[in-house]
Amino acid sequence: MTRENPHGGWSTRTAWVGRINAPLRSFLRTETGGARVVLIAAVLALLWANLHVSSYESLWSASFSIQLGDWRVSHDLRTWVNSGLMTFFFLVAGLELRREFDIGELRERRRLALPLLAGLGGMFLPIVIYLAFNAGRATATGWGAVMATDTALALGALAVFGPRFSDRLRGFLLTVSVIDDLVAIAVLAIAYPEHPSPTALFAAAGIFGVVLLTRACGVRFGPVYALLGVAAWLAVSESGVDPVVVGLVMGLLTYAYAPGRTELQLASDRFRLFREQPTPQLARAVQAGLAAALSPNERLQNLYHPWASYVVVPLFALANVGIVIDGELLARAVTSPVTLGVVAAYVFGKPAGIVVTSWLVARLSRNRFRPPVGWFAVAGVGTVSGIGFTVALLIATHALHGPALEEAKLGILVATIGASLVTWLVFRFAARLPPARRARALLGVAEGIVDLMPPVDPERDHLRGSSEAPVTVVEYGDFECPYCGQAEPVVRELLADFANVRYVWRHLPLTDVHPHAQLAAEAAEAAGEQGAFWEMHDLLLAHQDALNPSDLLGYAEQIGLDLDRFREHLVKLKGVDRVAEDVDSADLSGVTGTPTFFINGRRHHGAYDIDALSAAVKAAFASAKLRPEYRRDPGHRHEGGPAS
Repeated sequence: MTRENPHGGWSTRTAWVGRINAPLRSFLRTETGGARVVLIAAVLALLWANLHVSSYESLWSASFSIQLGDWRVSHDLRTWVNSGLMTFFFLVAGLELRREFDIGELRERRRLALPLLAGLGGMFLPIVIYLAFNAGRATATGWGAVMATDTALALGALAVFGPRFSDRLRGFLLTVSVIDDLVAIAVLAIAYPEHPSPTALFAAAGIFGVVLLTRACGVRFGPVYALLGVAAWLAVSESGVDPVVVGLVMGLLTYAYAPGRTELQLASDRFRLFREQPTPQLARAVQAGLAAALSPNERLQNLYHPWASYVVVPLFALANVGIVIDGELLARAVTSPVTLGVVAAYVFGKPAGIVVTSWLVARLSRNRFRPPVGWFAVAGVGTVSGIGFTVALLIATHALHGPALEEAKLGILVATIGASLVTWLVFRFAARLPPARRARALLGVAEGIVDLMPPVDPERDHLRGSSEAPVTVVEYGDFECPYCGQAEPVVRELLADFANVRYVWRHLPLTDVHPHAQLAAEAAEAAGEQGAFWEMHDLLLAHQDALNPSDLLGYAEQIGLDLDRFREHLVKLKGVDRVAEDVDSADLSGVTGTPTFFINGRRHHGAYDIDALSAAVKAAFASAKLRPEYRRDPGHRHEGGPAS
């Protein structure tokens, strides 16, 4: 079965019933796209409030009630948005942090230490700065409003101002910002409750206990957890704590994991049955089988993430950003400790806290814990983290009231613009550095997570190019896959442009959809026994529609192989184990289809046209130059072509 991609053929792959792992790039696309909608909503709110403030306030202050018998919950529309719909936003934040912890960047637990401490440092210093402006005043209670980062807007700003092709940088920002959100919501729950009710809190804790017990019993029926989530939300709401915390907790309790072979094979079997007998009953069985193969975390993210980014957060901005900006407010803001404290905390405190804490952690640990990016990139993450918008507004509405709240909202808007401008300046300056210094400043020297398992072995793997090349491109391919055939000329052009790249082919025959792929892979191994793997490889990809046994014998004869040895190798299935080893490595590496590329052990997401692969290879060369062994070995310095 093939999976079409809206970005065109150069990113299309044939799907494999192997591991399915939601890439970070998909999350980032939704976040950055949603950021545009949030900005539009914020501008509309400002225009609306300044053109007709009475209609703006009358709408969002309108009361809305839910009543069942004698039980009744009543809030104004703004509260339903802030405490109701925003629960889904924090559910998504919790899900993403859990996914990163289970199968993402944070699956190596030591990588959690630095972003955790950097996030805490990026909250502590802004609080100190805000309190320095507001010491001894009633407005000091607004210290919580300068803690958090707006993940969606920060990622959107980084996409505009930051370097291209830097998923590691975006992953570092995502980790820091989600940790910010986690602590900020804990502060919101603990520091700003309204009429706290211990009884309701104990009831909420009991409901979360039931959630854990239900999960331990293996229950996967979504409506059960939805009902428990609603009950927990109501209990926390009655306790006086902002119930958005429920979304974050439910997200953190939702495991993410790669599907097992058994579930994937069952889904594949059901799909084949449906092809043979397309009935409504089998269609429902196929849907259930496909859903069961994915972790609850991935299913919930797929369901709620677009709604949170494109509907919930924009509605929140529309409900809360609308303030009347007139001469009186601006005159107050110029001398207001609230406005000045918020702006200073976000524009200066955030980046200073993140950079200084990261430097101290790296220094004190003797670089055992160091950022996954260079120090200019760390500074860029710090400055862009000064965009506090969503969570800052949420906490401000709980901590401050009246004129102080208006001054805080204005400060948050100014800080958002200021942090964006400083971020642009940081990356603009980095772009002007010489190439070698720029690479070190943005990429750093930390080793990235290696996705490829096992690593390339020159004694075992099929290699093209120098075995000592500093950059290795690995492709998992299927000789019958049309997209692998489409990628073949791109690979050839890549090898021609970059003289010091080695290329590795690993087999992943998708026998469910390509009946001749397994035999073709074994034929390539049979040719490899006679030292002609690459000659056979090229012929198989050039004739993907002719892979019958007679065709394979013809190709063997064409390249001058000993036909008796070639035929014996196929008949005795001598290549089966070798192909199976590659398939097992694909499973370990999280490969979901063909073609899939790895560059220096890191999985390449997205398109595989020459521009995308060349950019990824150039980035790999830049990272390789920063490794001590590369700098010591002059033989690794020649990249050739455009990379030099």
